[in-house]
Amino acid sequence: MKAMIFAAGRGDRMRPLTDTCPKPLLPVGGKPLIVWQIEALARAGVTDIVINHAWLGSQIETALGDGSRYGVRLAYSAEGTALETAGGIARALPLLEPADAHNSARGSTRGHIFLAVSGDIFCDYDYRRLLPRADAMADAAQPHMHLVMVPNPPFHPAGDFLLDATGRLHLPGTETAPAGAQGSAQALTFGNIGLYDTRLFRDIEPGRKVAMTPYYRAAIAGGTATGERFDGRWENIGTPAQLAALDAALG
Repeated sequence: MKAMIFAAGRGDRMRPLTDTCPKPLLPVGGKPLIVWQIEALARAGVTDIVINHAWLGSQIETALGDGSRYGVRLAYSAEGTALETAGGIARALPLLEPADAHNSARGSTRGHIFLAVSGDIFCDYDYRRLLPRADAMADAAQPHMHLVMVPNPPFHPAGDFLLDATGRLHLPGTETAPAGAQGSAQALTFGNIGLYDTRLFRDIEPGRKVAMTPYYRAAIAGGTATGERFDGRWENIGTPAQLAALDAALG
């Protein structure tokens, strides 16, 4: 299985730090934010990693190189102008799908499962937990996605989606949502860690700017989105103050 780390964002809330440094390269605990993710993926045995970039992207390639120092193989999907999440995935499909399969992929009924994570989160999630789920998704007739959900942080108290006891995701306020979010399902926040089937993105013209939200909503409404709750350490580093606090906590 391959992985993709999203690193194309401008990081406006992190300015002025991101005026001269891409957000994933900001240091915390003695290493760039994105390196924490690369090392976690390597520990899980996920060693083929695609990184997309736009803002100051050449700095990312220069800093990380081919990945050999981390025991991984890095490939880069340069966007120039950020294409948002779904558009970025579509642009990177030739790198995410096996080389011998991509040329015929659009006519294929089989997808390839990849793990995706944002390059600006900090967590102690063990990516090995996702490997059995990825195997199951690979055998599905329809393309699925699986999202790691976390307790709602103070800046996002309402959460994103509902997760029921069976692991199915629901959209709040819809007919498919279990009656009463208390007990039967929990409103949680998407932790920017997920498994996806490449078939979900083959309809996007490479180079188009396409948001991910419609794909989440369609998969959840169609019953092809599952999730799991993670209660370990997870932080979305959005401001210089948050970065400084995490750096201090890591000593």
